[in-house]
Amino acid sequence: MAEVKVLIKGFTSADAKKSGAEKEETQCTTSLIRDEDIIIVSDPGVLDNKNVLIDALKKENLTLEDVTHIFITHSHIDHYRNLGMFPASTKILEYYGIWYNNVWAEDVPKKLTKNIEIIKTPGHNYTSLSMLVKTSRGKVAVVGDVFWKEDYPEEDPYADNPEKLKESREKILKIADWIVPGHADMFKVSK
Repeated sequence: MAEVKVLIKGFTSADAKKSGAEKEETQCTTSLIRDEDIIIVSDPGVLDNKNVLIDALKKENLTLEDVTHIFITHSHIDHYRNLGMFPASTKILEYYGIWYNNVWAEDVPKKLTKNIEIIKTPGHNYTSLSMLVKTSRGKVAVVGDVFWKEDYPEEDPYADNPEKLKESREKILKIADWIVPGHADMFKVSK
């Protein structure tokens, strides 16, 4: 079975900003997904200090060079700014396909391994993807900002298409046992 672990728990004040806060502070959740010989980091974010991610990988006995893939849940910079800290040969999986070095290699696969599936989950952003991972704890969905956090308000002020977002959320809630949201710790889906 594959495994999913939150490396860096994200946060956001986007919901507080709506109620009058002066500025928004945000850091996305960065996760580690392992299956077979694949090591994936999802959403390397906009860390103040890149050593935070290097140290989180070190705790897992990994280096930047060990990471085989980077998964970008959607094309908002708070989820991908730190792509450049990985070697150029690391494969990047994003909405338009898989890239390595400066080469577009292939379309987004429906399955990366027998335990890892990629699905489109538009609404927050038209480029939104989610990774569904079969683990010993059940199916974990790494969803980016389909869900910002467990108790985030239903209305997403940044959603490109609120109706599509609602559909994507419903789809994820039906198939996932656990959700890794875009800006908080993993949470269990109530069924």
